[in-house]
Amino acid sequence: MDGFGAGDNTIIVLAATNRPETLDQALLRPGRFDRQVLVDRPDLKGREAILKIHAQEVKLGDDVDLNAIATRTPGFAGADLANLVNEAALLAARNNRQAVIQADFAEAIERVVAGLEKKSRVLNDKEKEIVAYHEVGHAMVGTLMEDGGQVEKISIVPRGMAALGYTLQLPTEDRFLRSADELKGQIATLLGGRSAEEVVFGSITTGAANDLQRATEVAEQMVTTYGMSEILGPLAYDKGQQSSFLDSGMPNARRNMSEETARAIDAEVKSLVEAAHENALGILRSNRELLESISQQLLKEEVIEGDVLREMLAQVKPLAALA
Repeated sequence: MDGFGAGDNTIIVLAATNRPETLDQALLRPGRFDRQVLVDRPDLKGREAILKIHAQEVKLGDDVDLNAIATRTPGFAGADLANLVNEAALLAARNNRQAVIQADFAEAIERVVAGLEKKSRVLNDKEKEIVAYHEVGHAMVGTLMEDGGQVEKISIVPRGMAALGYTLQLPTEDRFLRSADELKGQIATLLGGRSAEEVVFGSITTGAANDLQRATEVAEQMVTTYGMSEILGPLAYDKGQQSSFLDSGMPNARRNMSEETARAIDAEVKSLVEAAHENALGILRSNRELLESISQQLLKEEVIEGDVLREMLAQVKPLAALA
């Protein structure tokens, strides 16, 4: 990095990394890589602009609304959006259409988010029933949570590598901050499927493994990263090395601490998850008839979405209204 004088021809050195927090500080000193440009995931306006560029390569139907597609794809990077347009075009071609329509984009979003449909993965009747109640549990709890996003679709058609069913819940706007209540609601939504199994069948299955992993991670971040514990106070107990613009899905490693503090953190994490679990159970028990009716409808049709689903979920009553 040394040896360039003022009389030399201008040389600009650029470098890129996905892990800026791991760089040697010697590289970042003045005169070296001292100017840093953050290339984050695009916002709503950026996503729409990227979609317009990639959409020039395909013929769009009259009903296509790129702004609506951009609204439904928060968190998508440029490569995700390019893949989305490509998937939509492939779907249109498979259906012998001359233009890509809005429905193709809707299906493409699901493919990117949840994976390809696996209709060859046939569940027995008992498993299909459990999956139906599980997914409806997610949807019913999620629809009541603060700023949890709108539930767009419930399906018991297997997708991807392991999903036996899924609930598509999309945020209505880009969000950069989350309150403690919103995070608690996220945990409750994640536990809605397991809770529905408990309410209906009185037992649990392995289907909630990923939900439990994600719920525990959110609760641990609340305690160790965001200082949202009344007992432990506004302190950060993680090492804080994860880049702020990278969402790896993994919590940071904890700092060195006493066994007493570690036990207190574990107790707080457990308390948050158990409280959210009780909240989910209370909602589903209080709306048991609706849980049954939506689940039976899902078993018949395999997919519920759109206005029909919104009308059903509008009947879910919060615990306060039932008291």
